[in-house]
Amino acid sequence: MRDIITLACPDCKMRNYTTKKNKRLHSDRVKFKKYCPRCNKHTVHKETR
Repeated sequence: MRDIITLACPDCKMRNYTTKKNKRLHSDRVKFKKYCPRCNKHTVHKETR
């Protein structure tokens, strides 16, 4: 049930990170605060489809 998802920065639209999530427990899109190397700051990265 764990799927690989991609996290993207909402400011520069760069896809920086990949992670896994359990779709049975978290059916909606997840958000993580991560470092964006292009923006050179920490931003809230959102799950992309």
